[in-house]
Amino acid sequence: MSIKERILIVEDDHGISIFLKTTLNAHGYDVILASSGQEALSLTSSHCPDLILLDLGLPDIDGNDVLSEIRKWSRVPIVVISARSSEDDKAHALDMGADDYLTKPFGTVELLARIRTAIRHTRTCLENDGIARDGVFRTGDLAIDYRKLCVTVKGNDVHLTPNEYKIVALLGKHAGRILTYNYILRELWGPTSSSDNKVLRVHMASIRRKIEDSPVEPRYIFTEAGVGYRMAEDAQQQGEDPYATATMDNAQYP
Repeated sequence: MSIKERILIVEDDHGISIFLKTTLNAHGYDVILASSGQEALSLTSSHCPDLILLDLGLPDIDGNDVLSEIRKWSRVPIVVISARSSEDDKAHALDMGADDYLTKPFGTVELLARIRTAIRHTRTCLENDGIARDGVFRTGDLAIDYRKLCVTVKGNDVHLTPNEYKIVALLGKHAGRILTYNYILRELWGPTSSSDNKVLRVHMASIRRKIEDSPVEPRYIFTEAGVGYRMAEDAQQQGEDPYATATMDNAQYP
């Protein structure tokens, strides 16, 4: 199953919205649309996009308020696209948590480049040299390729579903740390996700059948009973105490 990065376009001008959707679809992105601030907040929570293109001049809520609200719980990259061109407007949006700012009108080539850059920054993690260097996390025979959006074991694609990939990718970014059930649910399904971790356990059972030689004796993803899951660290980090790092739950960001 092909995994596509999902982009939420928040734009009340129908013509611009459809143009952006057509352009991004043609370049391999999955696209969802919102024409108001409230709809943007709802879709961000329910669909957890990989990136948001946010217009500031929305009919119900100012885009900066939408940006501020999303930043209370999510680090999703946000690229502002706005007709507001003053330095103060740009500085304010960036201070509120925007990752980039494009002034209308803008070219397609530049837009695509900004999107790639913003997404790439979320695929890297300075705590892991492999991810920071080439976008790949490795532990044992398992590799997570954050650029190709795939997981391989002994060089073979294990064909994870989109949700399975997101779980493994999140654990890989924080290898060695215990991610609580609630943290994983919130990161992948938004702040209104159910606290029932049954769906997470079902996904994990499927993941283990695909990546582990023996699912009952895992090498890569470990269950911390009653708490959450932990990805095995890569070879260069395995001498460290995995419990020395705080459990990922109450902190707003890792």
